[in-house]
Amino acid sequence: MDIRFRKSAFEHKVSEDNIRQAFMNPHYDGPIEETGIDNRYIRIGFDRAGNLLEILYNEYEDHVCIFHAMKCRSIFFHLLEELGEDYGNDD
Repeated sequence: MDIRFRKSAFEHKVSEDNIRQAFMNPHYDGPIEETGIDNRYIRIGFDRAGNLLEILYNEYEDHVCIFHAMKCRSIFFHLLEELGEDYGNDD
């Protein structure tokens, strides 16, 4: 898979290696429908140190372009809970 990065993907100081690790081993992958903008997707996965990352990207015919990566915020935990995974909950 050809993965390209926008400069904005590194604004939160996540390394390329950690982004690739989380991106290639997702626990969730799907469109971001709340924005009303086509071709925006989110993947949630663990980096090399076990940190849960949120990664936003665009998908094209011959590549994907990652434009955002950071520690996964709680606003996205519901996506994992829908899969039966229990991240960020204390119960």
